[in-house]
Amino acid sequence: MILAAPIEPVHGLNAYSLAIFLHIVLFVYWLGSDIGVFYSSRFILKSDLPTPARSVAAKIMHAVDMAPRICLVLFLPSGVTLMALGPFAEDYFPWWFVVLVWVAALCWLVLVVYDYTKGATALGRIVQRLDLVVRYGLVVVLVGIGSYMMVVPEPFGVQTNPKWLGAKLAAYGLCILAGVMIRWRLKPFGPAFGKLVSEGSTPEVEARIRTSVQTCLPYVYAIWFLVLLAAFLGVVKPGTTAFG
Repeated sequence: MILAAPIEPVHGLNAYSLAIFLHIVLFVYWLGSDIGVFYSSRFILKSDLPTPARSVAAKIMHAVDMAPRICLVLFLPSGVTLMALGPFAEDYFPWWFVVLVWVAALCWLVLVVYDYTKGATALGRIVQRLDLVVRYGLVVVLVGIGSYMMVVPEPFGVQTNPKWLGAKLAAYGLCILAGVMIRWRLKPFGPAFGKLVSEGSTPEVEARIRTSVQTCLPYVYAIWFLVLLAAFLGVVKPGTTAFG
């Protein structure tokens, strides 16, 4: 069995405070830039604006969208690092595992950046498929482990009621799934917007652009909610006895 050790308050600059700082920065930039992407998309939908203005809005949206993509990837290894510096560091999160997670996450980040910058190339399309495989795999693993931790009384032998951590893992996994759904919903957007720029506005083109963006909204709102839920669970840790 894994027993929790009491933790003293953390003061000053150390590994744990740096890990908390990184986790907070990723949370802020993820949610903040995601809202920026959403706000920019509102201007793309305005058919009364001239096409050059809508093109500028699309470029802003595309550039800002890189931040939440990076934060999504790094949120997992930063969270694992926080857990490794917590009460179960020696017994549950050995440092070789933390290093392995960071290496895997950075490899995933390379896929994400390459897909983002060169997704239209032949190699980019292969990278895009690999990225989707990683995302689907993480959804299954994270939601599965999270559900197990929420249902089983002492998951993996942990006696401190870590249901909050299971819920946080599941929320993160669902964020990844929501992001994949947004990607699928936005597939018609690129060709439709390209036609708008090259041939001008038509009711058909405007309808395709609007439908593509509007059908993403439920998944955008879901990500906002899930990110806030993960932050709440990480701060409050409801029900845990690790710090008793």
